[in-house]
Amino acid sequence: MSTRTPPASEGAPALVPAPPSAPTRPRSAPPPGARAVVAAVLVALAGTALLNAPPPATARTAPESAAGPESAAGPESAAGPESATTRSLTPSGSTAPGSTAPDPTAPDPTAPDPTAADPTAADPTAADPTAPDSTSADSTTPGSTTPGSATPDSATPDLLAAPVHFAGKAFDTCEAPSLTVMKAWLASPYGAVGIYFGGRGRGCPVQKELTPSWVASAHAMGWRLLPLFVGSQAPCVDSLAKRKYAIGSTPVTQGTKEGGDAVRAAKALGIGTSSPLYLDIEAYQRGDTNCAATTLSFVRAWNREVRRLGYLPGFYSSADTGVRDMETQRRAGTKDLPEVMWFARWRGQPALLTESVLQPQAWTPHARIHQYSGNVTETYGGRTLAIDRNAMDAPVARVTAPARFAARVPVPLSFVASQRP
Repeated sequence: MSTRTPPASEGAPALVPAPPSAPTRPRSAPPPGARAVVAAVLVALAGTALLNAPPPATARTAPESAAGPESAAGPESAAGPESATTRSLTPSGSTAPGSTAPDPTAPDPTAPDPTAADPTAADPTAADPTAPDSTSADSTTPGSTTPGSATPDSATPDLLAAPVHFAGKAFDTCEAPSLTVMKAWLASPYGAVGIYFGGRGRGCPVQKELTPSWVASAHAMGWRLLPLFVGSQAPCVDSLAKRKYAIGSTPVTQGTKEGGDAVRAAKALGIGTSSPLYLDIEAYQRGDTNCAATTLSFVRAWNREVRRLGYLPGFYSSADTGVRDMETQRRAGTKDLPEVMWFARWRGQPALLTESVLQPQAWTPHARIHQYSGNVTETYGGRTLAIDRNAMDAPVARVTAPARFAARVPVPLSFVASQRP
């Protein structure tokens, strides 16, 4: 579009003098009212000229040209004015190295004659004033959030985060080891550790080492964490020591309450949402249908509450009791079941994907842990622990370590190279 604007007088019709042959009025005084008529005619002609003249062109300012549709829609717009300038010069305005840049004031021989262009043609690069504003709130894609805008639910960023998975070997032990031991065990083949972070049925309820500082520091070393919650147990639990923690007469209420307790305990340690919380249900008597039904109601209520609060409900139990019953419910289409299955079968060797009570597609992919050996003693870096051995391909805790606990120990290569057992 040409920015040349013709003078306002160009579009007005001129007053043409009468040809010589036309009769002339005698140079006598005009008749009464003639001057008023002439003045009115002149005023009308001037008004017509002003109405027909095109409006003067307005020079486009730099901010407007930088905020055009192309630059606003692409990622280049976030790179600042310099990238916008570079983009406007590419490719037609670019100059090969060593060549002479063209004179910007010289006319382009290939360009059309600007005088031949229609002065009333619309500028194709000008924004359509009737088009919706691309930066308005109404144009935001549903579900998206404008960067820097407030989020209604402060937990939303965590809830939207994908779970963190780990495939390799893990160990669990009754009480969280000291950070000195954890550092020494970096030489072990294990990359993850189970921590008993809550629940009234824990065998080691004191957990003097297990603090937010321990969680952040162990994570910063490179350890991946498996949070275990040992709450109420099946009424027919095999272990005599666990009978005092039996599920009561209101399993749904009890499961909901303990699910909330688990989430609060996890948050207190710095374990973020989208983390798995593994409910530990110890082995119980097979064939007791009432006991199994009570346990299932408790577990489902626990799962619902944990999931509602933004965490992943996992489940640990014996392959022949709790896991078998969960698989039966999965085949039946029961809802509110665990999202991750941690099964115990002490065969001495990992069988992560070939457990007999689970169908091959059950709790896959990235949702299985096999505890394949228990109550064994191992020593690494001069430090000895009694542990259970696990093979896993499953979610681990999401931990946001404070700056003071930033990782200073590199992740061992064995962590990176670990393969699915």
